Amino acid sequence: MKRILITGANSYIGTSFEKWMQQFGDNYQIDTIDMHGDQWKEKDFSQYDSVFHVAGIAHADVSKVSEETKQLYYKVNCDLAVETAEKYKNDLNGKNGQFIYMSSIIIYGEETNINKKRVITPETQPNPSNFYGDSKLKAEKALIETHNKNLNIVILRPPMIYGENSKGNFRELVKLANKLPIFPLVNNQRSMLYIENLCIVIREIIDKNKEGVFFPQNNEYVQTSTLIKLIAKSTNHNLFILNYV
Repeated sequence: MKRILITGANSYIGTSFEKWMQQFGDNYQIDTIDMHGDQWKEKDFSQYDSVFHVAGIAHADVSKVSEETKQLYYKVNCDLAVETAEKYKNDLNGKNGQFIYMSSIIIYGEETNINKKRVITPETQPNPSNFYGDSKLKAEKALIETHNKNLNIVILRPPMIYGENSKGNFRELVKLANKLPIFPLVNNQRSMLYIENLCIVIREIIDKNKEGVFFPQNNEYVQTSTLIKLIAKSTNHNLFILNYV
């Protein structure tokens, strides 16, 4: 039986993964711990084969935040992740373990050309365009330094995640699709990731005790206009795609 600890309570990804894994019954023991405050530091992490770190801050309007809020992003997205990994490594005391960090495609910066297909490959260099992406990238670099022969470090860089009750950018697209009567034709191609596909990837990473940087995404790229139209259709909302000439 694999023992997994999800660090970060009530996250969309963490709760979705835990729910999805229930289909495998007693093959996995999954616990979740709240990372607010200091009580989590008292827990013994050494009993777990994998720690899946989902605690973090995202989905901000990065143009309208104070310097204090920016520092909070670094504290939570970077410092807390590194502190958690170090605690796990110390608790293991030479035993083998695996630390999985939820990063984001945001480390590559925001899309600047909406009429261009954006493809991320292992050769694509990170280039964060705001403090949110920078906080994630700094965490990645610091976590990789914690790696040793006993602790495998996994970095996940997913694109926009969607699924039942999803949050973030996809939820904003749903709001637009159900509100606007007209949406412009956008000739872009963007990657997305269905939440269950992410769960499949995470389970395989845990089962095979993998390490490294991963770029999970759906096989197909999608046009934003097409996505908006499909969402509107699913809720019986009339929306027209307008092609500006």
